[in-house]
Amino acid sequence: MSTLYEILRDCLRSGEPVGLATVVDGPGTGAKLLIRPGHEPLGSLGDPQLDVLAARDARAELEAGRTGIRHYGAQGQTLDEEPGVERVSVFVESFAPPPTMVIFGAVDFTAALAKVAKVLGYHVVVCDAREVFATKRRFPMADEVVVDWPDRILERIGPTLGSRDAVCVLTHDPKFDVPAIQGALRSRVGYLGVMGSRKTHARRMERLAEVGVTERADLDRILAPIGLDLGARTPEETAISICAEIIGRRRGRVVASLRDGDGPIHA
Repeated sequence: MSTLYEILRDCLRSGEPVGLATVVDGPGTGAKLLIRPGHEPLGSLGDPQLDVLAARDARAELEAGRTGIRHYGAQGQTLDEEPGVERVSVFVESFAPPPTMVIFGAVDFTAALAKVAKVLGYHVVVCDAREVFATKRRFPMADEVVVDWPDRILERIGPTLGSRDAVCVLTHDPKFDVPAIQGALRSRVGYLGVMGSRKTHARRMERLAEVGVTERADLDRILAPIGLDLGARTPEETAISICAEIIGRRRGRVVASLRDGDGPIHA
């Protein structure tokens, strides 16, 4: 049977998400618990209830790609509700693959967005059904350039997208943007931004309604016009506004999104 360290090593080599919880202060210092999505935890921090709580929190940290320290009672008590109990500090280390950004549309803005996304550590996928435009030569900074329709690629990779990932729809063609939005909404992707003016997006919303996208929860996930209200004009400035919006929303900060304003998006 593989040891905890062997499984950790294999996960790191293969890029499989894995979390390691270690007691760094309190009873059982040095005890470890290994967490992998879809698997039972391996190891123990010294108490069954503590293992349950730490594994739950470690899964949440792994999903978000965060690393940090959590504090518990030695038997898994809630410290706020039971003051005075013996404390345990647990360091949760997340080893997660880089977040993914899927960019639909092989346009000038795509090249700029892919560059900024790579600087931020994203695995960048550029997708367009037009073979003449979707080429590695035009987008050398992308990790993948896929010639396909949005619904087909999202059917394949959609189940792997989570809260750290982003889908950016930079097309203005309903043949592309409507299926791209539909496919993204079926996933758990954390950010869905769509380019276009307010008038363009109003017409897009009508087309989405025609294909059955009417749930308020779904519509609220769509950030359009895409990006922060920075007055961006060039593709590079627009790319920065998009990535700034992604960062702000992922961190739970209130940001001045273009979606939340009114009037023209360009002065």
